[in-house]
Amino acid sequence: MGPEATILLQQRLLQTVAARDDADHLPLLIDMNPHVPSRIAHLIEGGGANPGPTLAEMAGRLVGAGATALAMPCNTAHHYAPFITEASAVPLLNMVDLSLDVAARHLLRGSKVGILASPAVKLAGVFDAPLNVTGLSALWPKNTNRMLDAIKMVKATGPVPEAREILSKAAEDLCRNGADLLIVACSEFSLMAGDLNASVPIIDTVDVLAAAIHDHIKNEAS
Repeated sequence: MGPEATILLQQRLLQTVAARDDADHLPLLIDMNPHVPSRIAHLIEGGGANPGPTLAEMAGRLVGAGATALAMPCNTAHHYAPFITEASAVPLLNMVDLSLDVAARHLLRGSKVGILASPAVKLAGVFDAPLNVTGLSALWPKNTNRMLDAIKMVKATGPVPEAREILSKAAEDLCRNGADLLIVACSEFSLMAGDLNASVPIIDTVDVLAAAIHDHIKNEAS
């Protein structure tokens, strides 16, 4: 899904392993394709190509190379998950579903989850179905334009101070408006999640996905 997201997921996955040697690490097959059509262009701007067919092709390549499960470190791209699941016989470790499952274990039904994500995630309803399943409700940052600005900054120049400030303010506003838990649901925001100071628990979808990959590989090996 692009260099930053792919490398970040690998780093988080490394942190799940207590390794003493190379052989202790987890085997991966990676298709890092920066030419997946822009999710922002397709969902927000309305003029971009549909990323779904490209994602399905990538899934096919990985399965052909021997993958026993698929993982995608982009929350917005989970809008196109049906393209992947319809093209592949192996499971997709869905980071949105998995993250809300984790949230539901910490919260009562009816609790409010503040979601730090691209406005495309809300627009596409990526979290709607799993929220209904878990009985949770979503709170979204009010200034969606600023969230998108922060994402574009990180894509262009990395997690610069202005982007960190935008994310921190959004987190503070969500807590102030009644969020019982925050979900960091954008890989660009995951790069800055460690700087967040919130009065409620924080779940990072990249961490959840890394844990699911770890568990899948260990289960396959056992």
